[in-house]
Amino acid sequence: MLRLIRRYVPGSFLLLSVVEACILLSAIAAGVQLSLLLGLGNVQIPDFSWLVPRSILYSLVTLACMTFMGMYWRHRKESEVFWLLIKILFSLALSMTLLSIVFYAFPMIAVNRSQMFMALCYSVVMIVLVRLLHYRIADHDATRSRVLVIGTGKKARMVEELRRKSDLYGIKLMGFLYVVGENSRVSEGNILRISESLLSYVINNGIEELVVAVDDRRRSFPVDEILECKMDGVLVSEVSDFIERQVKKIRLNTLHPSSMIFSEGYTRAVINSFGKRTFDIIASSFLLIITLPIIALTALSIWLESGFKGSILYRQERVGMDGKPFNVIKFRSMHEDAENDGVAQWAKKGDRRVTKNGNVIRLLRIDELPQLYNVLKGEMSFVGPRPERPEFVKKLAQVIPFYNLRHKVKPGITGWAQISYPYGASEHDAIEKLQYDLYYIKRYSLMFDAFILFQTVQAVLWQRGGR
Repeated sequence: MLRLIRRYVPGSFLLLSVVEACILLSAIAAGVQLSLLLGLGNVQIPDFSWLVPRSILYSLVTLACMTFMGMYWRHRKESEVFWLLIKILFSLALSMTLLSIVFYAFPMIAVNRSQMFMALCYSVVMIVLVRLLHYRIADHDATRSRVLVIGTGKKARMVEELRRKSDLYGIKLMGFLYVVGENSRVSEGNILRISESLLSYVINNGIEELVVAVDDRRRSFPVDEILECKMDGVLVSEVSDFIERQVKKIRLNTLHPSSMIFSEGYTRAVINSFGKRTFDIIASSFLLIITLPIIALTALSIWLESGFKGSILYRQERVGMDGKPFNVIKFRSMHEDAENDGVAQWAKKGDRRVTKNGNVIRLLRIDELPQLYNVLKGEMSFVGPRPERPEFVKKLAQVIPFYNLRHKVKPGITGWAQISYPYGASEHDAIEKLQYDLYYIKRYSLMFDAFILFQTVQAVLWQRGGR
């Protein structure tokens, strides 16, 4: 695992992005050579000063489009050739569209059509080959970090319960080292009892990381041996940090106030208000301008479906930063008498209260667009925890520990929880989403916000999470 912009990235995954960047940087040069070889058009060998800026432009735009299409979202790895081709072709088609606009506006930097076509063909072939190779070797034992867990109790059991392939991505669990006096909770077949020193075992078995998961450190805790391994270059992690890194959320059953107090996170999303506010204004203003035609058509369709009567927008009280209430604005996607009994209800899958038009705008997240006004007013942020209704907040805060911490930042139109977990409509779902919200608050950065926005668009394109 490598740490990049305060986030851990598997080495094989980072290598994939570097290799693909090199492929795209060489694509224009390859396109020129292929055009010369095939005699396509009136092509001359370009000089270095002509080739470099165009290659950089092509690679940056195409990498952005590939990210936009979710090709660097490790939890959505498509190993089937068909879906791999679909995503690559969509990414390159979007890239060609954007580059065509740039070349039209600045003809002095345009690239010959035959060269661009050959560069496109080269990119498709090489990226498909690299991806297929990556999928074959990324989960191979030789490319995964070898991890040894110290402890066999309750905390170690939480590591053993990581069963999803994405949760174990990039690592190979070598076993759970028994600590004298600890009540074992993991499977007997996974428990290791060694006669040699811990350092010798680590060296002989190529262990790269030790995860400390001892329930009671006041008992027989091998602190000297662990320190010896650390001084020898072995990574040593707390079990809570390890689980957080792997599942990209903060497990509430591993969270303690003391760990939050001494953590390096949890303050950036609060204190960095100027940068976040600037980002919100720029992003929401830009999106509001480019979606004006969609907003107008949506308003017209809602008005037509309601028989030229009824409201187009829907206002509902939600809980904002520091627990202050505000009215969120959305396009109306339900019948106006959806809650005529006055009782707040969770949205459900196949909810009969949703109109035909509402099903479409919810699926495409168009119903969220009026919230851009809330962002411009400063009531919401572009990225943050989902704002909940006061009725639900009051109930959830009584039964879920640390729930009100999500109100220390502004709520968002989109967020880490929204793109990482399906739409929640129960207390269990609220707990799951809170764990992702806390991870966002702890790991906040403007780069993380930008990443979430990219993934939000990808989630809309592939219809994940809307209800």
